[in-house]
Amino acid sequence: MTDRTDQGFTAEEIDTSRPHPARMYDFYLGGRDNYEVDREAAQRVIDFLPDIIPAARANRDFLQRAVRYLTGTGIRQIIDIGTGIPTSPNTHEIAQAEAPDVRVAYVDNDPIVATHAGARLTGSGGNTGFFLADVRKPESILEHPTIGRLIDFDQPVALMLVAVLHFIKDEEDPAGIVAALRDALPAGSHLVLSHATADFHAASLPEVFKVYNKATATLNTRPYDEVVALFDGFELLDPGLVQVPLWRPATPPDPDEVKRIGFYGAVARKK
Repeated sequence: MTDRTDQGFTAEEIDTSRPHPARMYDFYLGGRDNYEVDREAAQRVIDFLPDIIPAARANRDFLQRAVRYLTGTGIRQIIDIGTGIPTSPNTHEIAQAEAPDVRVAYVDNDPIVATHAGARLTGSGGNTGFFLADVRKPESILEHPTIGRLIDFDQPVALMLVAVLHFIKDEEDPAGIVAALRDALPAGSHLVLSHATADFHAASLPEVFKVYNKATATLNTRPYDEVVALFDGFELLDPGLVQVPLWRPATPPDPDEVKRIGFYGAVARKK
């Protein structure tokens, strides 16, 4: 994949000595694209916070519902940043099942994701692409040739930041990152965003933070007010920012299950 070399990453940069959040997330979802160091770290998180498993699955379900909704509104191009280890159904599989002409640009900063992307994310007749870039540098995404090939910024775009900004530290300015990406989008574009929070599991999280502090990216949970502020410049769609099982579920979720989910999520439209 030429996009990998365009970004200057090589296979040697895959760090298997430290756990990686994307590979840990793959483990939570029952995937096999992880290393022993990832499995050990993920299991420690599960021991401290068993609810991480239903939370990860609920977050994935939210992504699927959001993509189906946006495709149904006529969105035909998607930028999926922080896609992580491909877990089927992937964004393009969901979208293209509704509308085969949807174009999807996948972005991640983990070289191991690239090792799977060719087989799982880019075999859709030229309508999908993947490249390595870091969301901390929005210009590296917006100016990449894969974006230029797939995305027409004169037409509405769906920007997906699902379970990625909680790996951005406050000093790295997550709101500024979203704003830079937002400003490149035309009116009528949409933002799909989910974010981990300590609002429901404060007692368990100090030990979880210790595990992530030894990983390649730290975990930075945020309260409701800080997450909703990331949608500045967008109009939240009903039901607003909610725990992810509460965003337009097919059937009403079990309230006891909802209590276990430490993820907020929303879909919003650029004004």
